[in-house]
Amino acid sequence: MQQALATAQALTQPAKRSYLEFLEAHYAAIKRFSAPLLADLDWENAFTGDDFFAALLVVRDLLTGTRRQLPPQPPRAFMAPAWQAFVGATGGPLSVPAYALSVLATLRERLRSGDVYVRHSRKHASLDSYLIPLNQWPALRADACAQLGLPAVPVQQLDDHLHELEGHLPRMEQILREGGDIRLNAQGELVVTPLAAAEVPVSAQELAAQVGQRLPLVELSELLGEVDAWTGFSRVLLGPEPVAAQRALLYAALLAAACNIPLTDMARSTALDYQALWWVASNYLREDALKQATTCLVNYQYRQPLAAAWGGGTLSSSDGQRFPVRGHVRAARALPRYYGYGQGLTFYTHTADQYSQFGSRAIASTVRDATYVLDEVLGNETELPLLEHTTDTHGYTDLVFALFDLLGLRFSPRLRDLKDQRLCKIQGRDLVYPSLKFTARFHPEFVRRHWDELLRVAASLKLGYVTSSLLISKLQAYPRQHQLTTLLQEYGRLLKTNFILRYLQSQPLRRRIHAQLNKGEQLHALRSWLWFGGDGALRRQQDEQQQETVRCLNLLTNLVVVWNTRYMQEVVAQLRREGEAVAAEDLRFLSPARYRHINRLGRYSFLPDETGLLAGLRPLRTGA
Repeated sequence: MQQALATAQALTQPAKRSYLEFLEAHYAAIKRFSAPLLADLDWENAFTGDDFFAALLVVRDLLTGTRRQLPPQPPRAFMAPAWQAFVGATGGPLSVPAYALSVLATLRERLRSGDVYVRHSRKHASLDSYLIPLNQWPALRADACAQLGLPAVPVQQLDDHLHELEGHLPRMEQILREGGDIRLNAQGELVVTPLAAAEVPVSAQELAAQVGQRLPLVELSELLGEVDAWTGFSRVLLGPEPVAAQRALLYAALLAAACNIPLTDMARSTALDYQALWWVASNYLREDALKQATTCLVNYQYRQPLAAAWGGGTLSSSDGQRFPVRGHVRAARALPRYYGYGQGLTFYTHTADQYSQFGSRAIASTVRDATYVLDEVLGNETELPLLEHTTDTHGYTDLVFALFDLLGLRFSPRLRDLKDQRLCKIQGRDLVYPSLKFTARFHPEFVRRHWDELLRVAASLKLGYVTSSLLISKLQAYPRQHQLTTLLQEYGRLLKTNFILRYLQSQPLRRRIHAQLNKGEQLHALRSWLWFGGDGALRRQQDEQQQETVRCLNLLTNLVVVWNTRYMQEVVAQLRREGEAVAAEDLRFLSPARYRHINRLGRYSFLPDETGLLAGLRPLRTGA
């Protein structure tokens, strides 16, 4: 009876620390690799507010054999309550494996945040080492401010934003009083009427239909050769004078990577030598070269007359697209909403208002988009004069608002749940605020005192001392808010408040943001159509291979966009030669993200061919 009772209790009340017990059961395996890890690296401590670093040295000595047992009172103030209970009660016997595991788990968190860093490491360095050294900053300040386009009087930018907020307040109060699309309901909550679909003129609909009917039917493989003849992108990848055989191998390797087709299948379908195909894919489809080829296509698109009807290249957007994976992929994550019981990766892509995509990379699906939103904007090497960027809610944080502004750019995200967004009042100023959630406070003197630190961060990003994704991930990983994070978020709250008030007051701004994000969605549909091989699942396991695959898909997407744009221009010119009145304002409703006229599957032949058949059968292959 007692045994049955114990079994029932175990089933109805499973252990809450099951994952900790799982780790303890595998302690011997963890010890094998953690001992040399702790012994061989030069660990440094950046946070002295607890006793973790002393605990790290104790565990290093335990695992390397220098120490045989824990000291009578080992350091443990750093431990979370769950680990405290698992290791053992204070004053009682402690579990050495549990203690070591608690230190290793905490070390992972501290490395991510920068509280502990490794000397000479790039990824796991101290936060200050990512920025321009303090002793060099005075000499670089003036040149950095000039490159950032900041005013000669540094705090003038802050004062301009404060004056902007003061100007928004009475206008916002008037809009709420009028009770139109932007109003307060009976409970005092903000109501934003969704935008009605933009009305497409009948003439624009007829033009789009005629373009669709007149575009030539084309094989995807032939499309590459045509665009290459216009742009010369293959010379960027292969060298100045590639021969026809090299181009054929390059096109096949590019299609295989971008469409997720195994090289063995591509070799059989094209009658190309597999070894030659593999050699070209391995040596020429490299991440840096693919980025340069993409730049070549984006610049060509920028110079097309029809592309100018869609935008001036000043506005861009970014969004993630989820793809499932197969096999053991380190960066893959489970996200049941998108992958069911499997795992996947996110392809995060930056799109210009001319439909060209100037950057793309693979990221973990559980990482917030905001971490990577600035990377491709800062790394833009195209002719696009980018000034403004938009994302959906996942691409926004207060910190990102601040960084965009300091870099001389405008950030205009499409925010969800505007009624719940906290707006900020200006500390020390007696102003009348509208009946919105002005529940935060902005402290201008705090930001004014530390303005030089903000400039140093912006200059470090602009001059390439650190990537924005690495800096943002470090700042967001701190278990306690770093002063720099506090400073950037404080400034970002002011900028977010100004943006939300500007967004609510301007329906054209809301439409422009919505239209740009829709362009990205159209291109997502094109990318999904191109990604048809391998059951739609990525099988590249190494990070470098994944990034190359993403770049290949991005390059192929741009190839289709450029081809469509060029031929759409020809259709418009032909219609005008035939006497059709094509209005310039109708051109902006056209989209080059179309693909129904493209054959991606190649051609099959079903004509009987009995050449080489013996008694109605093909000869068998040799077993060698």
